[in-house]
Amino acid sequence: MLKNYIKIAFKVFLRRKFFTGISLFAIGFTLMVLMVATAFFDQIFGPFPPEKKLDRTLGIFFLRLKGPNSQSSSPPGYALLDASARNLPGVEKASFFTVPGIAYSYWKGEKIKSFLKRTDGEFWEILEFDFIEGGPYTRDDEHNANFVAVINQSTRKRFFNDESALGRDIEVDGQRFRVVGVVKDVSILRIVPFADIWVPISTSKTDAYRKQLGGGFWAMLLARSAADFSAIKEEYRSRLTQVEFPNPEEFNEATSGAETFFEFISRMASPDQTKNHPGMLLAVIVTLMVVFMILPTVNLVNLNVSRIMERASEIGVRKAFGASSLTLVGQFVVENVLLTLAGGVIGFIGTLLALAGLESSGLIPYAEFYLNYRIFLYGLALAVFFGLLSGVYPAWKMSRLHPVQALKGGSR
Repeated sequence: MLKNYIKIAFKVFLRRKFFTGISLFAIGFTLMVLMVATAFFDQIFGPFPPEKKLDRTLGIFFLRLKGPNSQSSSPPGYALLDASARNLPGVEKASFFTVPGIAYSYWKGEKIKSFLKRTDGEFWEILEFDFIEGGPYTRDDEHNANFVAVINQSTRKRFFNDESALGRDIEVDGQRFRVVGVVKDVSILRIVPFADIWVPISTSKTDAYRKQLGGGFWAMLLARSAADFSAIKEEYRSRLTQVEFPNPEEFNEATSGAETFFEFISRMASPDQTKNHPGMLLAVIVTLMVVFMILPTVNLVNLNVSRIMERASEIGVRKAFGASSLTLVGQFVVENVLLTLAGGVIGFIGTLLALAGLESSGLIPYAEFYLNYRIFLYGLALAVFFGLLSGVYPAWKMSRLHPVQALKGGSR
């Protein structure tokens, strides 16, 4: 029976090319937008290199200092992280590093702009970068303030025209570093590992950062397992109550949290940034996706009603010969799911072209978008949902027609 449904469906599609074309465009465009958005979210939050251990990783990204007469919100400072985030129970490794900042170099008469990040040695032990040349600097390099650097492949091209960079010097922000490693470019959407140039924290021009409670640093905590997250978060909050403030009359209270990157984004999107709301953010994202699908779904319902109305006489004949309402509903739903899957194929092709165009445009530095199995499954689920949602009601409505009314072309 399913084979006959499919044969009938293709004959109907070819007979009414206008309705078929409109439906395919609406389905394909809607799914393309949703899959491009999904690819963005996947690139930001998914477990891509070098962040392969996201299921065990927490970060410290936010700090609010509050006092009797003032308050300040910023990334945490090195002094606060050093006092509160080291040797947390359940943490296998902890890394402190600066928020990526812009630095300039002057090379052969040319001014070069780069994103610079200062990190400790543990940074390279938690993250799994793909090294093209050499390797990372170490904890000893950071401890001894060795002027060494890891650069990405685009920086190597800007300085050395893709020639080997190992052992060569580069000048960054008025300082000279020796290149010890070259890694593949990391998308700016992966904000934790992203940079053009990485150097040890201890090579900073001053050591003032060691005394600052707020400003300029993030932390990355690699837990033994996700089961340790709750204990880690609670211990970090407890330690914040013991922070020693250099000037209690200015600030005497610190609010921060060890959290996943998604939780951090939900915190920043909340009016009350003292707490994260991941469930609320997820609900907003899902709601927006559903709302975006409602309009094309309603349009498809109307198109399907019109398309099925033209087949009222066919429905009447089949009902007169004993076809049940369930059989007719099954046929129309199969037709609509096939149409939606065809639109899904168009959506996938459109998504590939859109993502390729976005990559080549350079609007998002080093972005690499591709359709992995997660996006494929999301798109497939959306296509089936789309087909069922827009096909069930018209099919049910027409299958309820009395045979005589259907033969007259009626729709009541």
